[in-house]
Amino acid sequence: MDAPAPPLAPEVVALRIAEAPETWAAAGFAVDTDGRSRLGGVTLELVGTEAGEGVVGWSLRHLPEGAADALDGFPTAASGAPPAEPETHPCGATAVDHIVLLTDDLQRTIEAAARVGLTPRRWRDHVLADGTPVRQTFFVVGSLVLELVAPGQRPDRPRPGLRSFGVALVCPDLDLARAALGPHLGEDRPAVQAGRRIATVRHRDLGLRTPIALMTPRPARV
Repeated sequence: MDAPAPPLAPEVVALRIAEAPETWAAAGFAVDTDGRSRLGGVTLELVGTEAGEGVVGWSLRHLPEGAADALDGFPTAASGAPPAEPETHPCGATAVDHIVLLTDDLQRTIEAAARVGLTPRRWRDHVLADGTPVRQTFFVVGSLVLELVAPGQRPDRPRPGLRSFGVALVCPDLDLARAALGPHLGEDRPAVQAGRRIATVRHRDLGLRTPIALMTPRPARV
């Protein structure tokens, strides 16, 4: 008798982003008439700044039975929708590479992630430019990566829930992005991942509140 197939791992269907559709469009992204922007197979639901700041929730397919409706306070909805049809964006972005969420209590958040079927793949200890030590924890969620950033040492009174830090988007041609964004795109530099380059969008100059980075694709494996 064949063993049952293992459950499918959760995949991101949509990200809810607290930006106005017209502001997102003015920053070099194609936006549908329903206020959605499709990047690769992921839909960005632009829900307006009154919804919060940054990435304020997501929808996942293949959630396990009985999954929680939030990941440590981060709204998490079940969806059976297929991958989105990609759009062509003036800024050259083609997909969501990763999103970054902040937590004060890494163990609490990892336990919450398990309740929606997510398991950490790797960790990295890092020191920020201001000298603050942090621990980065990475989860693969379909086509993108969730990066959790936590203090190197858990504070005595950790804040509840998760907070959005920003998003990183795949952009194969950073010169095309610079032609579209002009002075609103910083100089590109080597990314942490070998063989990639990254440039930071000066989002506030564009009227956005969500930090955005553009990254060249991951090198093909040989």
